[in-house]
Amino acid sequence: MEFEINGEFIELCNLLKLVGIVQSGGQGKMMVADGMVKVDGKVELRKTAKIRKGQVVECLDNKIIVL
Repeated sequence: MEFEINGEFIELCNLLKLVGIVQSGGQGKMMVADGMVKVDGKVELRKTAKIRKGQVVECLDNKIIVL
């Protein structure tokens, strides 16, 4: 799926919530802390990592391309 950001970046846990992978930011933070989220092919453990245009986030068999 594709997700277009309006600003310079979006925090990782908020992105997971906005695309509907998780129901809350807290649930997103738990998934990140558990090592279930990859950014550009590498496991990302920072819950509020700044995701920018051009990056790819993978979680639960979902691939999000940030535009």
